Amino acid sequence: MTDANEYSIYIPHSPHLLGYDLKPMFSLQRSLPPWLRHKPKLLNTLYGGLVVISALVLLRIAASSLGSTPSFSLPEADRHVTSSEWNSRAERVKEAFVHAYHGYEKYASPEDELRPVTNEGMSGYNGWGATAFDSLDTMLLMGLQDEYERALKVVKAANFNVSRFAGGHVPYFETVIRYLGGLLSAYALSNDTTLLQRAENLADAIDPVFETPSGLAAFGVNPITHKQYNLGMHVLAEFASFQVEYTYLAKVSGKKKYMDRVNKLHEIFRKTDLQGSGGMLATFWDTAGHPKDSRNKVSVGAQADSTHEYLLKQFLLTGKTDKFNLELYLKATAYIITNMLYLSPKRGLLYVTDTAVPLWTDSLAGSPSHVFEHLSCFFPGLLALGAHTLPLNDLESLGINLSSLFTGGTSEIYSTLKGYDLKQLHLWAAEGLAQTCWLTYADQPSGLGPDEVMMLAPASSREWDPQLERWRQVGESYLWINAMDKWKKSGGRGPMPGVSDKPPVIWTEEDREAKKPNHRDYHVRKTGYLLRPETVESFYLLWRATGDVKWRNRGWTVFEAIEREARTDSGYVTLKNVKTKPAVRGNSMPSFFLAETLKYLYLLFKEDDILPLDQWVFNTEAHPVPVFEWTAEERQRFNIA
Repeated sequence: MTDANEYSIYIPHSPHLLGYDLKPMFSLQRSLPPWLRHKPKLLNTLYGGLVVISALVLLRIAASSLGSTPSFSLPEADRHVTSSEWNSRAERVKEAFVHAYHGYEKYASPEDELRPVTNEGMSGYNGWGATAFDSLDTMLLMGLQDEYERALKVVKAANFNVSRFAGGHVPYFETVIRYLGGLLSAYALSNDTTLLQRAENLADAIDPVFETPSGLAAFGVNPITHKQYNLGMHVLAEFASFQVEYTYLAKVSGKKKYMDRVNKLHEIFRKTDLQGSGGMLATFWDTAGHPKDSRNKVSVGAQADSTHEYLLKQFLLTGKTDKFNLELYLKATAYIITNMLYLSPKRGLLYVTDTAVPLWTDSLAGSPSHVFEHLSCFFPGLLALGAHTLPLNDLESLGINLSSLFTGGTSEIYSTLKGYDLKQLHLWAAEGLAQTCWLTYADQPSGLGPDEVMMLAPASSREWDPQLERWRQVGESYLWINAMDKWKKSGGRGPMPGVSDKPPVIWTEEDREAKKPNHRDYHVRKTGYLLRPETVESFYLLWRATGDVKWRNRGWTVFEAIEREARTDSGYVTLKNVKTKPAVRGNSMPSFFLAETLKYLYLLFKEDDILPLDQWVFNTEAHPVPVFEWTAEERQRFNIA
């Protein structure tokens, strides 16, 4: 087993190994004039400056020993940013939003999204004006009343019975999180009942999506013919990421039918045996409403992410009363922390990956792919939110006995966790994962992160797995929890595995062509940057949960890279390749860039906490709705236990 201290950046102990002799620094006092030797305050200042300079030299040399000499600067770690400057940065983000939305209005509305290179519209999400719906609450938060009033005209004109998606079908997941979520959040912020009525119109139009043998939502439905668009199976994120929206809609409309859909999902989950997937909800389900018994996986990335997110958020939304969802969240995060978090071999990068479900493998950890997705970068923010809002070290106060959640084959999960301060462990994991998300940005010449990377496993090779029908890495993979156990047993000596800050390592295309070694510990698998929000979302949540300003500084560095690489005359554009500078551009501006990426950056820089995390819950498209409590009458009417 590799020593935990190896999972840190190596800086040689002897300066002679670097070609520098630093010993004269330590005999400096003997060579100083007498008048200076007898001024201790001045000496302390001099020594302090030398130490800082030496540290920066060593850091830069160590970084360059891992790859090309990086042309980076650690984001403002040495400069205090004033409150007024942070607010000015928030205004910069607001200006970026206005620029993007005005481009959409001019060239694309009422289609869904803008192509900001060719200046034309495109419709992939029903053709109702997705960007307008998705942007409503961002406008309200930024005080953009004129833009909001114009967007309302698009909202009121949309015909929810006619979709421009394939075969006239409405894709359920994207419609719920973008359109329904946008309407409900704007209603919560404005109290405009027109928005609530439109939300009900939409939910009613797509309700036949639930008319399946299992009661789980199909992929999509034609609102006129009620014909469903099916994939031959159900995908977790597609059918289960509606709890927050429908629960809030039931609350504000007073209508039981919306909560019935949520209760049906709970009923199916309650009946499901999760032992075979380590206590987590598996990704693929059959048409009868059961996890598929072959070629399945557990993941916090694509096809699963938002369902795990909603387990915690449903509990918080309902005034911390939905105990069932909280228990699912605790089981999921326990399995993830103990079986899905890994350390890369040289830099000690902490990452989360998907894995074939343990039932069909020889170990509880399953068979990891070692693919690290940008989409998974929401997860450190979720852990930070949970640590900030839950009494993780006093779950008994919520009526939860943690040990009782792990029985049979999952009992060893509890045995592993019981020796830790659970809140601290969740925060450590959050900080380490967010650090890796940040480095995937800082490592690129463009300063923006790729959509997927393949992490290297120690002494690994790839082989084809005929049962899973995919390539998998073989060889030792170092679980983070194992490194943490070793670090803990040592009394916490040395850097904490996977959590300490690390410098970027830039490896360019020129380096690759010159066959220089890649010391980043990963290969870029998908080179595009799709203007995704997950990394800055986690920066925002970590900033609010910990108060550590480095997350704001890193967010500002990301925003500057977006301005530099993605801004066009009419908006902001997705990138095809982040490994070059300037980055190769695509030709789309997803609506979530305005709904999520710019919103989270605005909130990250805004000094006022305008959406306190104990009072508001964000849906997976960053649409905030307020926390509430059920009345006794509502509990009875909605059949809430």
